[in-house]
Amino acid sequence: MPPPNDFTLDIPIFAKLYDFYKNLSQAIVTFPKTKRYTLGQRLDEITLEVIELIITAGYLPREQKLPVLQKVSIKLDILKILLRLSQQTNCIDNNRYQQLAAQIIEIGKMLGGWIKTVR
Repeated sequence: MPPPNDFTLDIPIFAKLYDFYKNLSQAIVTFPKTKRYTLGQRLDEITLEVIELIITAGYLPREQKLPVLQKVSIKLDILKILLRLSQQTNCIDNNRYQQLAAQIIEIGKMLGGWIKTVR
């Protein structure tokens, strides 16, 4: 029997990622044109990959979750670095950076808890 359509709502980290993506999308629009289609696009792509992986992990049996969650952890680290790079190259202002960085840190903590639970 297939899972219900609102399955993603049962994954708390999904809601945090969803909000992060909305805020990131608003920030990317303000990037300078020279960075919007390189750094901005990469941030967008990785965030979407993380969302896909989290949804995938939610559907997997417990014994198959760990490799997917570890992949998410790596992608989050890359996101943190690219986000910091965006701030240091003046693509986003410090306030928006602080907001997005705080969201990523919270997502990382939630992911860490999920990984501990799976182990």
